[in-house]
Amino acid sequence: MNQKDIPEIIIGLQNADLELREKLISEGKLGEGYNKEMENLHNQNAEVLNQIIDIIGFPTVEKVGNHSAYSAWLVIQHSIGKPEFMKKCAELLEIEVKKMKADPRNLAYLTDRIATFENKPQFYGTQFDWDENGELSPNAFDDIKKVDQRRKSIGLNTLEEQAEIIRTQAKNENHSPPKDLFKRKTEMENWKKLVGWIK
Repeated sequence: MNQKDIPEIIIGLQNADLELREKLISEGKLGEGYNKEMENLHNQNAEVLNQIIDIIGFPTVEKVGNHSAYSAWLVIQHSIGKPEFMKKCAELLEIEVKKMKADPRNLAYLTDRIATFENKPQFYGTQFDWDENGELSPNAFDDIKKVDQRRKSIGLNTLEEQAEIIRTQAKNENHSPPKDLFKRKTEMENWKKLVGWIK
C-alpha cells in the first residue's frame, strides 16, 4: 500500500459504506436488524483501515487531511462487528485528543458506542435506539445533568435538542420502529455475544 494513496483509500471506504446505505434505504431494507450485506462491508472496511493504522498510526487531520480523517472515524463507528478494533481505535483516538490533534466529539461518539454494545451507560448520550413507545431515545446513560455538562464541554447540543434532530431525521428517511421490539433486542443481545461484545 503506497502511503500517498492512503487518504483516497480511506475516502473510498466511506463512499462504499454510504452508497450501500442509500441503496438499502431505497430498497426499504434498513432498520430490521443488521443487514448481512452491510455487516460484511463494515467488516471488510475495518480490516483495510486496521492495516492503514498499523502503517501510519491513527489517521488524524494532520496525517490524512480533513475529509479522510472524518471518513476514517465513520468507518470505525460502523465497525461494530470488530470489538477489539473499535477499542484499539478508541485508545489511539484518546491519545490524539489529549494532544489536541483530534476532535473530542469523535471520541465521545466512539466511547458511547462501545459502552452501548457492552451494555454499559454512555457518558454523552450520543447513541439512540427505539424504545417501547416507538420513539428513538438515547440508550442508557448515567445522569442527565452530567451528560448535558459533558456534551456542553465538547461543543455538543443538549440531549433533548439532539433527540429532536434524531427523530426528525428518522422520519425524513422513513425509518419506523421494529415490528417486534423484544425479538429485535433478543437478536441484538445474541449478536453481541457472537461477535464478543458481551460474555
